Amino acid sequence: MGTKRLVRLASASPTRAQLLQEGGIEFVQSPVDFDEERLLERYRDPEEFVCAVARGKMEEAVRRYGLDLPIVTADTVVAVDGEILRKARSREEARELLERQSGKRVDILTCMVYRDRERVVEDLDRTVYHFRPFDREDMERYLKGDEWRGKAGACMVEGFCKRYIEGVEGRESTARGLQVERLREILYGEALPGK
Repeated sequence: MGTKRLVRLASASPTRAQLLQEGGIEFVQSPVDFDEERLLERYRDPEEFVCAVARGKMEEAVRRYGLDLPIVTADTVVAVDGEILRKARSREEARELLERQSGKRVDILTCMVYRDRERVVEDLDRTVYHFRPFDREDMERYLKGDEWRGKAGACMVEGFCKRYIEGVEGRESTARGLQVERLREILYGEALPGK
């Protein structure tokens, strides 16, 4: 096992923090403000967009915090039929986003950027979900709560959407917003124990 290294997670996401905890990676959480929506005008391709946002977050994190600790940034997008589904700004918008995913193939892409004083590592990963049609009443119950807020596509694969998964290709961690397995390889040259 490699020497433990403390990393700076430049994200306010409680899910990303939880993934690092589950992965046994010690971290400090140091959010950054980055207006990712402005990049939508420039990048329509989901892969290009998600990586541009993760890079932008990294630039902001380095400017704000320096590189006294290695920094990890990430962004996640949900795409259906090659179109990016962003975070819903209202319950009505969340309903529309979920309806577009109901009974469909949904691609969840996460780009993670790791940077320390010696290197920059960018990792793009994709997890594909095949969803059964969502039950309308169940969806409305989910929308009455707040779990959909701040989630790309209003989709919560560890919550509401989980019971509708017919098939999955890829890592759950990618769908949740951070490839913790890949980060362990970068930091320690190893995968998660038991994986």
